[in-house]
Amino acid sequence: MLIENKASIRYILIFLAVTLACAALYSTLTAQTADLNLESLLKNFKNLDIGTLSILLLLGMIFFLAVGVPLAFVSGFLGAAIAYYKFGVPGLGILGQRMYGLTTDYVLISIPLFIFMASLLEKSGIARDMYDGFNIWLRRTRGGVAIVTSVMAIIMAAMSGIIGGEVVLLGLVALPQMLRLKYDEHLAIGTICASGSLGTLIPPSIVLIMYGLVTNTSVHALFTAAIVPGLMLGGCYIIYIIIRTQLNPSLAPFDESDEEVTIADKIRALRYLLPPILIVGSVLGSIYGGLTGITEAAAIGVLGTLLLIILRGEFTWTLLEGALSRTFLSTGTIIWVTFGATALAGAYSIAGGPNYLANIIVSMDLPPIGIILVIMALFLMLGAVMDWVGIVLLAMPVLLPVVVKLGYDPVWFGILFCLNMQVSFLSPPFGPAAFYLKSVAPAHISLFKIFRSFLPFVGIQVFVLMLVLFYPELTSLLK
Repeated sequence: MLIENKASIRYILIFLAVTLACAALYSTLTAQTADLNLESLLKNFKNLDIGTLSILLLLGMIFFLAVGVPLAFVSGFLGAAIAYYKFGVPGLGILGQRMYGLTTDYVLISIPLFIFMASLLEKSGIARDMYDGFNIWLRRTRGGVAIVTSVMAIIMAAMSGIIGGEVVLLGLVALPQMLRLKYDEHLAIGTICASGSLGTLIPPSIVLIMYGLVTNTSVHALFTAAIVPGLMLGGCYIIYIIIRTQLNPSLAPFDESDEEVTIADKIRALRYLLPPILIVGSVLGSIYGGLTGITEAAAIGVLGTLLLIILRGEFTWTLLEGALSRTFLSTGTIIWVTFGATALAGAYSIAGGPNYLANIIVSMDLPPIGIILVIMALFLMLGAVMDWVGIVLLAMPVLLPVVVKLGYDPVWFGILFCLNMQVSFLSPPFGPAAFYLKSVAPAHISLFKIFRSFLPFVGIQVFVLMLVLFYPELTSLLK
């Protein structure tokens, strides 16, 4: 039976989670502590070994997430429970210090600023006009509308660094155009969602910002390292579109009713293209030129976008209110997840979790690259069921010390992580890009069709991931 919504998937996961939790808990406690019951477990919680605690945490996460409890509250509750029962009230104080330290980091301010800039772009007509301008330049190119969609996604990613609004905007602007021209639906859907997810990798990606904050890695170094892989991934999408449409022109027919585009038309279209490109240049140029930090560059981008909206005569208080509301909602979600996940990661760390998992990974007797491949597989599995914020905050404090101990560069590992998250945005059952597009797509486009359309693009993502994995110098070309 075709699964069409998250609720149906959730009910299935509830059943699987309860079954798995009962079976695993029974077998674990029977094998390791035959006379252990719930009452004695709570009474002797301080004496629980880290292995049993890890299993209980995993089962608790699976169960509560499956029944629909938000990640922020699940992780926060479990973290507070571990801290209190293992270390008493001082344990809660340690968690408070960790949360305060992370949420008062100056770079964190850049996240709501970039979200605000993306919301302004979505509410105004800047992105739509930019799309029309690129379309004029590439209208008579085979697959031109799909290529324009990818190019525009790259530029929008470089302007804001988020994906939700980008996928929705491209779904509203590009999808009707491609469907009208009888483009292959799978090509159109895959292009929009894959290209719209580039904001997780191309600077100023908020995924990279959060990774840098959590791991104490230079965000500037992460941005520099991400440029080549990000443009490489976007370029691979465009190359794929060109090759497929050349081999099979029926996938992207020309609009025979279109008038011939003159040089004058293309010159006039530049007025839609140059202002957004200037905003990108001001944001990234101020960062890489050493003129400002990440946060100041985000503020410059917001001011430039607001100024452009005013000059275009589009500014209204309703537009500003809508952009601010979207910013507060998105930022609030990220901050709550940050609170909860930081609590859980902190409690697990002071309980000895990182050393326990590091010993397990090292005992697998794999070469270093084999261990990295195992971690990449773990990220892909987590990304299919969990949001990227939770993965950064929960997994990185545990896994990054292992990676560093193996002699790998945390900047390179951060780029690998972002490439993994690219795949996760298109991975069933919870790939967010699919649900973003479904919210604005015509009724006849099902979730099954959307996920099926992702297959070749996921293959491209895995290909680029492998290139960066085996050729780390790709992340240091611009150093």
